[in-house]
Amino acid sequence: MACEWPRLSLREANVALIDCDHRTPPASPYGYPYVTIPQLRNGRIELVSARRITPERFADWTRRAKPSPFDVVLSRRCNPGETAFVEAGAEFALGQNLVLLRADGTKVHPPYLRWLVRGPEWWDEISKYLNVGAVFDSLRCADIPKFELRIPPLPEQRAISDILGTLDDKIELNRRMSETLEVMARALFKSWFVDFLPVRAKQRARTQTGDPVRAKAEGRDAGLPLHIAELFPDSFEDSEQGEIPEGWEVTEVDSLCQSIASGGTPARMNPAFWENGRIPWFKTGELLDGPLLDSEEHITETALENSSCKLWPAGTILLALYASPTVGRLGVLTQPGTANQAAAGLIAKPAYGVPFLRRALLAARAKLQAIAVGAAQQNINQGVLKAHRVVIPNTSVAEVYARLVAPLDTRQVTLAEQSRALGALRDALLPKLISGELRTRPACEDQGCLECRC
Repeated sequence: MACEWPRLSLREANVALIDCDHRTPPASPYGYPYVTIPQLRNGRIELVSARRITPERFADWTRRAKPSPFDVVLSRRCNPGETAFVEAGAEFALGQNLVLLRADGTKVHPPYLRWLVRGPEWWDEISKYLNVGAVFDSLRCADIPKFELRIPPLPEQRAISDILGTLDDKIELNRRMSETLEVMARALFKSWFVDFLPVRAKQRARTQTGDPVRAKAEGRDAGLPLHIAELFPDSFEDSEQGEIPEGWEVTEVDSLCQSIASGGTPARMNPAFWENGRIPWFKTGELLDGPLLDSEEHITETALENSSCKLWPAGTILLALYASPTVGRLGVLTQPGTANQAAAGLIAKPAYGVPFLRRALLAARAKLQAIAVGAAQQNINQGVLKAHRVVIPNTSVAEVYARLVAPLDTRQVTLAEQSRALGALRDALLPKLISGELRTRPACEDQGCLECRC
């Protein structure tokens, strides 16, 4: 290489550390997000899952540390070194054990900071200054400004930011598109299979374009093609869950499935069960309500033959049984796979289909979580899941729903596969770009050359 980039401490690079408030504000049903460590995910901040605090608390908690665009949020505890950048327009308060890193632009291009803190050198510095504790490992605020990292010239930083940012933005766009597809699938499920529940007159007036059964019962247009509208009844009958469409029934989740079985964990002490394994083995933390492309860990054929693990086919729904509020989270296998004992695998009957069973389970989540919260271990078991009562339509309506929604689910899988490929490319490029191994311009340009003679 024609020249070497200098190594500077964060302090020398004019990257400021801003500590957060070390108190915890009371939660509120409304207001601004209060971000804690679990909200740092894959380099971004997940605001939807954050609890809320009032505007008054927000003003108080952001006096010391108010996030600005391109700041980096750093976790000092539990998963020390984990970072996420602040997107433009995001407003939130920082929780305990989080700090802000802010570049002033003189030596570090602010959009480049998010990539600087994700490379191998960053994790080398984390290891160097990590305080190993009995319960949690942690970083001291006083040590973080001492971290030394290779700092490219500003033009190189801008080019690197553009390359990695473009890949990351496409991944985020895919995530949002997938989220929109899921909203559409759930909205249709709610309209057809939930909105018939009794409502007050004012509420009904606001939603009268929704449930086809109630629309037909009230003499209104169901808002569907005739051949689909004819599949819905035009009256109601009493049931254990109140009024339901005539001919529909309240039944157990077990009735929608060919099988429901729990997973298992092969013995960790036996290397023959884990080394060079190729069979996906999922933990409930990997169940995020979407398609499951691959798992973090894999087991061997030997493990499958000598443990309680079960190999489920693609299309199986994995549902978390343990640890409220994780209970009820799910994922859909896109290839044969297994899971630990904290998850159940549900294989849908063809008459109802995976799309219908998937949204029926999501609609049942609140009730399943309520059961878990009331239990001693805040879990449910396979028996509780099988016996859970749900309203189901005649199979012709369920089949139409599955046929309409299946393309949305297929598109979610395609987007997830594309994002995985883009993520692999981004992660492969990142260390090479920020180390200078791969350059965006001839090395001599860093020294102001007008013509390259290297």
